Amino acid sequence: MATASARHILVSDKFLADKLKKRLEQGEDFGQLAKKYSTCPSGKRGGDLGEFRKGQMVKAFDDVVFKKEVLKIHGPVKTQFGFHLIQTIYRN
Repeated sequence: MATASARHILVSDKFLADKLKKRLEQGEDFGQLAKKYSTCPSGKRGGDLGEFRKGQMVKAFDDVVFKKEVLKIHGPVKTQFGFHLIQTIYRN
């Protein structure tokens, strides 16, 4: 079974997600922005979701983590929870 580790920033609107993505592209620290802006409890850990198996997250999130480039910041990705900026740390 495939596993991966990822971190994310979850916000309620696309405008804020786009703004945060620009700040990340300019070199701001992912963990700090997650602590400040993420509405997910993982925000307290800098957005770290730890290791999880394929199928444990909602499909749109899983698709990014298990199919897209590792270490690149992807998003905003819309789910029923809001808009995610996702960075896959590793997968196997």
